[in-house]
Amino acid sequence: MKGSTTPFTAIVLAGQRPGKDPVAEAAGVVCKSFAPIGDRPMVHRVLDTLAAARQIGPRILCGPSQSMIEQEPGLKARIERGEVKWIANHSTPSLSTYHALQSVPHGRPVLVTTADHALLTAEIVDYFCAEARRIGGDVVIGLTLYEGVVSAFPGTKRTGIKFKDGVYSSCNLFAFLNPRAHRAARFWRQIEQERKKPLKMMRILGWRPALRYLMGRISLDDGLEGISRKLQIRARAVMLPFPQAAVDVDTADDWQFVQNLVKKQAF
Repeated sequence: MKGSTTPFTAIVLAGQRPGKDPVAEAAGVVCKSFAPIGDRPMVHRVLDTLAAARQIGPRILCGPSQSMIEQEPGLKARIERGEVKWIANHSTPSLSTYHALQSVPHGRPVLVTTADHALLTAEIVDYFCAEARRIGGDVVIGLTLYEGVVSAFPGTKRTGIKFKDGVYSSCNLFAFLNPRAHRAARFWRQIEQERKKPLKMMRILGWRPALRYLMGRISLDDGLEGISRKLQIRARAVMLPFPQAAVDVDTADDWQFVQNLVKKQAF
């Protein structure tokens, strides 16, 4: 897909996991993605950002349930007007991604993100998509330096992914640039199913690379190369110069933190 100008189809994961969600409870809404940031539910902020991005064409909303959508008239209206296509979510993010990818016309590049990506901007989206095309992989993930996130947002807790050459934060941005990339979605399903079974996880990943990672002997490029060999695809990463790209809303504290940032008009 390198050099292609075909707009990305954007898939926004907005499913609600079973049970009570702490963000939804704190916000007094039925679904986390309806929690307001500023004057808009998070899901609208993400959909509006994608609409403003030059690299994005059609938008697909995967979840929440139809009964939940009935309680958010603004979102229901957008779907009925055809601004956004809605499809049902599945039990896990990986399964939802896998099935959502099947609904996209063959050969179109796809951007996958989440409805809780409250600080996402069109600039971030366009930068990531343009770089994903430029580096020429099959599947591309968005990362930023963990140190930069902590420095920019000392009041928020983020997870760092440790490699030999640095610590990175995920940005919930994934590009699937061609049909080969769908193998990564299938692999993600397999990993997610076994995430609570360490021995099975290590068998899937391979004992040697798993042990090398645990011992801090694998660089980010080594890890991507290992995944590429295993799945017979080209897995790449885009380093984003936007620390806010790593800030999503997983907890009630995250929600309050992001609300405060937006109130201060920092974003």
